[in-house]
Amino acid sequence: MHRFFGSMLKILAVSVSALAAMSCGAADNDPGPGGVTVGEARALDEAAEMLDERQADPAAATKQQQDAAAPGGER
Repeated sequence: MHRFFGSMLKILAVSVSALAAMSCGAADNDPGPGGVTVGEARALDEAAEMLDERQADPAAATKQQQDAAAPGGER
């Protein structure tokens, strides 16, 4: 019986720790840097990273522009 309660106590402690760790992060609608929300700041960072990747490979950016301008490129 003692063994059962000991394992249940361990499971409870791990569950409480996991819930506490999940609640530590900022929510997407929390205020972030520069007057935007955390989610908006993350989206801006991802967009900036995409632009940086395009600048690193100008041939890929040119190819995408040519594909969009080609007849039938848009659907």
